[in-house]
Parts: sequence; C-alpha cells; structure tokens
Amino acid sequence: MGGSAASHNNFWQLFVRPAGTGRWRLATPPGVASNGGLVVAGLGAGSVVAGFRPSQDLSFSPLAFTHDNGAAWKPGLLDSALADVPDALAAAPGSGRLLALLANGGAELSRPGGTAWTRLAARQALAASAAGGRCGLGRLTAAAFSPSGVPLLAGSCARPGTAGVFAYAGGTWHPVGPALPASYARQKATVLRLTTASGTTMALLAAGTGSAARLLAASSTGSGAQWALSQPLPLHSAGITSASFGPGGAVAIVLTGGHGEALTGTAAAWRPLPALPPGTVTLAPAPPAGGTPLPSTAPGWPSGGSRPAAPPGPPHKPSTSPSGSGHRADATTSRSPSAIGLPPEGGPRGGRLRPGQPWSGRADLGWALAGPGSQMYGYLPDENGYLWPPQERAAG
Repeated sequence: MGGSAASHNNFWQLFVRPAGTGRWRLATPPGVASNGGLVVAGLGAGSVVAGFRPSQDLSFSPLAFTHDNGAAWKPGLLDSALADVPDALAAAPGSGRLLALLANGGAELSRPGGTAWTRLAARQALAASAAGGRCGLGRLTAAAFSPSGVPLLAGSCARPGTAGVFAYAGGTWHPVGPALPASYARQKATVLRLTTASGTTMALLAAGTGSAARLLAASSTGSGAQWALSQPLPLHSAGITSASFGPGGAVAIVLTGGHGEALTGTAAAWRPLPALPPGTVTLAPAPPAGGTPLPSTAPGWPSGGSRPAAPPGPPHKPSTSPSGSGHRADATTSRSPSAIGLPPEGGPRGGRLRPGQPWSGRADLGWALAGPGSQMYGYLPDENGYLWPPQERAAG
C-alpha cells in the first residue's frame, strides 16, 4: 500500500476471508510498522503466524500469532531479522515449531508457539559440511518443513548439476534435493522457492544462465528422498517477477514483459497464459471448489499468492458484495516476501478490465491483480472464465 512515490510511507496489509464466508476483512496485526514487509506461515485451520521484516529503526522481526482468523493477535518475537526472501518463515505441520531464515544467512528453530529460538545453522557451517560441500553452497534462499516436520533449507549451488535442498535429521544436514536430468550436468542451479502445503513440498528451481536458463518445478510428498520433476520451461532470458503454488503441484509464474505461465502439476506441461492485464503483479492457481481459504497480505509492489476457486453456479451479475481469498505468504523472487490480497471493502472495483470482460477464457486460473501506483485491483473468474471485480463476483 502507498505506491512508489510514498517512500517510507509504504506499508503492507493482511486481509483474511474465513472459510465459508464471502467477505474479506482487514486483519493486519496491530502495534508494529509493516513498512519492511510481512511474511505469513499457516499453523492450521484459522491459525497463522505473521512475521514483520525490519524497516527503518527495527533490527529484529516481531511476530504475531492468531488462532481465530486474525480477530485477535498475540505478540511474539524473533530476536533477529527475517531474510528478504519469499520463504523466510515456515511452520511445522501439527507441532507449531517455526523455522526462520535470517538476513545474516543463518537459520533458527523455535519450540512450539514460536518460543525459545535456537540457532539451527549458519550458512558458512552448512557450506563447510559434507552436504553443503557436495553442492558448493552459496546463499540460502528458502526455509520449509517436510510434511513429517523435518526442517529443510534450500539455496544456490556452485557445483553444476546439483539442486541445493538440505534436511536436518539425526543432528546433521543431509542433501535431499531432486536429482537433475543429465542434460543439466553442466548447469548451475538455484532453488528459488521451497514451501510445504497439504502434505506436499514444492520447489522451484532455475538452472543455467542467460538464454540457456530453464525453470523446473519439483514436488515431494516425503522427506525429500523422492521428487517428481516437471518439464523444463525455457525462460528466453526473461526474469521471474512472481511465483505462486497451488494444490496438486500447481504453479503459476509471472515473467518480465507481462507474460505468464501455468503448471497444473509436475506431470503436466507448462502452458503459456493469454496476455496478462496491464500491471498484473501475481497469478495463483485455484484449489478445487470447497478448499479452505487462508490469509494473504497486500503490499504495494509485486508479489505472489494464491486463492481458492470461485464456487460453481450460474453466471454472476453485478452486485456490491466483497469477496476473495488467499494462501500463505509468497512473493517475487527478488522483493520482500508476501502474498497479494484484495482491497478492503469500499476499495477499487476493477478499472482496467470491465466487469465481465473475458481475459483468459479459463476458469482454472485463480486471479490477477493490476494497478499503477498505489492502486490495486482484484479480479475473480466465474465458471466461464469471465473476470469480475471482487465486489461484483461474490454475488450469487
């Protein structure tokens, strides 16, 4: 929020739509400046932890916990600064332990509830270990837990043909990254994203440089011992603006130049999307109907996220009811972590697309946001693939 001309007055907001409702509400944790960005990790139904990236005079990252979809927040503290990457904060399934990737290159692990933080790894120590040496570890780029609760870290590898994903088990680090095809034996790889949801760990990898760069998605339902790899996506020297994950291994990315690509699962092929609406900053694959909505944050610059599919039904007519949803924090590969949210009630209602104007003609694409400067616009598709401003799409 705030726009590029606002300087230090830029701030991030958190919006939530509880399951079974059709209304967004503002749920930003109070009491802490959010200028540095927000990163959110899911703790279970209706429960999330939000981390504040340091900004201005802050040198650490305050935390906030909610167990009622943001109606009330309990403060917490990480006595270090969260890294400026999309997957800087993760929550273990079931236990409530947290894993934080820090701005100094290290990682810390908490007890349940985000208490008693301890150092889990320093980048230098991990790089000097047998696991890190096998990869030629450069920088750490993401933190996650496996579906069984094993801490995972990911990074860039200087050794060609190696994907840098590491699992901490038995008091030591183990290399568990996906095996890259032989055709990448001479290509260096970087893990851009790493996250776990609904029992599946997803990774997004960039291999090669320049015109030879390729993007691969990988998914694992275990501890990382076995991965399924997607077909490579040639980038043709394009940069990645945002990347978002959905159920079943779905991925949606926005590339420089306003191009988008979607993947419905690692066994499927990448599909180019129709020309994106001007100013689009993120795309998200939609879960099946009936999926549980999770909170999403709304900064004033590009980032990524996801939202559930609109419920089935007849074509919708204009109305004034707000709606929307989102997924866990997620963002561009080069900016502060977050997931895009929709405007609060009374916010902008479209602008660049007319209500009902067809864009993709497909209902499997979740949503798109567009807007110059400080304005942000949300569009939700009906079952015919027509886009509606959120206030109009919600009416049955």
